[in-house]
Amino acid sequence: MITAIVNFPLDTGTTTEQAKALFEQSAPRYRSVDGLVRKYYLFNPDTLIAGGCYLFETRAAADAAFNDEWRALIADRYGAAPDIRFFDTPVIVDNSIGNVATAAE
Repeated sequence: MITAIVNFPLDTGTTTEQAKALFEQSAPRYRSVDGLVRKYYLFNPDTLIAGGCYLFETRAAADAAFNDEWRALIADRYGAAPDIRFFDTPVIVDNSIGNVATAAE
């Protein structure tokens, strides 16, 4: 598994409710992304940094999702290119289902 943390700045004065509305508009797009297990939308009202935390099955799936078209869409929608960092995710604790999972080798 691969976790990607994506960040980008939002406009000065953006509220949590405004960020939520932006995120709700884009959420349906992620329902059909190949290899995407889960996405969390992120917003820090103090710094106005927004983004997402994505869990992908593979790095190849993450790279395919974050293609040039997607990067241009983010830059156009939010006014800045996304900063993307990738992390291997060898263990996942999921308290919602009472499970600890390890990534397949």
